Amino acid sequence: MRARGLTRRFGALVAVDHVDLQVPRRNVYGFLGPNGSGKSTTIRMLCGLLTPSEGQIEVLGLRIPEQAEALRSRIGYMTQKFSLFEDLSVRENLEFLAAVQDLPRDHARRRIDQLVEQYHFTDRQKQLAGTMSGGQKQRLALAGAVIHEPELLFLDEPTSAVDPESRRDFWEKLFELADAGTTLLVSTHYMDEAERCHRLAILDRGVLVADGSPAELTGALSGRTLAVQAAEPRRARAALVGAPGVVSVAQIGNSLRVLLDGTAGAADGVHAALHEAGMQAQVEPVAPSLEDVFVSATRRRLAEEAAA
Repeated sequence: MRARGLTRRFGALVAVDHVDLQVPRRNVYGFLGPNGSGKSTTIRMLCGLLTPSEGQIEVLGLRIPEQAEALRSRIGYMTQKFSLFEDLSVRENLEFLAAVQDLPRDHARRRIDQLVEQYHFTDRQKQLAGTMSGGQKQRLALAGAVIHEPELLFLDEPTSAVDPESRRDFWEKLFELADAGTTLLVSTHYMDEAERCHRLAILDRGVLVADGSPAELTGALSGRTLAVQAAEPRRARAALVGAPGVVSVAQIGNSLRVLLDGTAGAADGVHAALHEAGMQAQVEPVAPSLEDVFVSATRRRLAEEAAA
């Protein structure tokens, strides 16, 4: 899947701003960003549900949106909101989706039997979908999205309404699909989910601000993150906010996490700011996280906009 200059405007609002993407096959590719960052709009354009204002899209060798109709039988789509029929049973929902995808009756029966077992619905086939838990609904929605064995699966914040254990189990299913040959594009605003992806794009207000594997993105910040232990963390934070070379300061429990801008002597500036405030503190380097990557990328963009 490739996109070049992908842009979508809604009146004066630019929801997606000249985004370039390349998604490898058999990968779990993540979209990370807060609500309103353009993740859902981008996904809808990539799967042919929304026409771009500008740009070119190629998905599975097809031009989108011109060949979107030919694409639909080869992709699956799952939204954050449960979209199946709550007054139908588990099996009835899957039978309906098999019919929508024009699966032959015998093949549909075998495929549904396979999914019922694989997604742990053997004892719940007659249960109404509306009576299930959030995690069970999520599994049923995923089973429905892959009933026709799509080559490419789009998932738009699929775990936003389920508990952590269900989220973990759900991600195991995603990796099983990737191992079997499916390419997956997953949008999320959870940092721990983003870390699971093979590759990751970070969106901020419609702009692609970072793209790479989690290891590549965090590795680029090597030497720029510090942990500060102080008896009065709030006072220490006040001393460090706005200090030369300091991009951000976040309190985590009783310690502070400091992100530097990478300029020479920035770490020395942290020590100097604490000393000037008359504070004793322990300052140690720590490994960068994806949250640091996100903060660095978005703050850099703000600085570039202010300088323009």
